[in-house]
Amino acid sequence: MRTWISARIKQYHKEGRALRTETTINNTRDFGIGKLLKNLPALRQIGFQANRRLLDVQKISHDCSIGEDAFDRVVQPAEVDGQRTSALRFGDKRVQALFTVLVIFSFQLRGFTNSEMRVLLAQLLGFDPANYPVGKLTYDLRRLRLHGIIERISHSHRYQLTAEGLRIALFFSRTYARLLRPKLAEIMPVARQARPHSALHSTVWNRKSNSEAKRSGLLPKLDAFELQFLRQGL
Repeated sequence: MRTWISARIKQYHKEGRALRTETTINNTRDFGIGKLLKNLPALRQIGFQANRRLLDVQKISHDCSIGEDAFDRVVQPAEVDGQRTSALRFGDKRVQALFTVLVIFSFQLRGFTNSEMRVLLAQLLGFDPANYPVGKLTYDLRRLRLHGIIERISHSHRYQLTAEGLRIALFFSRTYARLLRPKLAEIMPVARQARPHSALHSTVWNRKSNSEAKRSGLLPKLDAFELQFLRQGL
């Protein structure tokens, strides 16, 4: 995986026994560090952080299921220290685009800025980044921050995902893009053959939703609440 700087991370199976993760830094100046040997400990720490960030994302990506309480906190309005903010509704086009962009930024050690996020978000929503209102994204960043999904990096105008925020972003974006949208087309033709609101309709629906959730491998530990939500949402 290459980054915008002259560094890259690669993974491979060492002698077919273990997964090895390596970060290669070609230009130390990209990180504000000189090239003298005395700087090796600092470079080693940067490499370790990059490896750990990638592995953490991969681990959560493998099982990004969340519980009912965490889901409710996101899809309902929140109040933190007297500050109120609106809900982040599952399925809302703008909300889903926000979570998709957050997943993209999850690998960046330096976090992201309003302007960096605005470029990608505008493109996902079909707008010209140059004309996308700054105030609209500022409002969204405030929502994400008060919901505990992102946090501001100290002494900067940059943001980063929280540990819980990464799990939520992966769950929302993957459930919507990989399960809800593509599988709806497969489930509905079968369900429509049954009489609306009939027992047969419910049985077909339940079997198909269970089957697709398991077969997709998206949510290996999908709990009862999440599965029920998907049935109702579809």
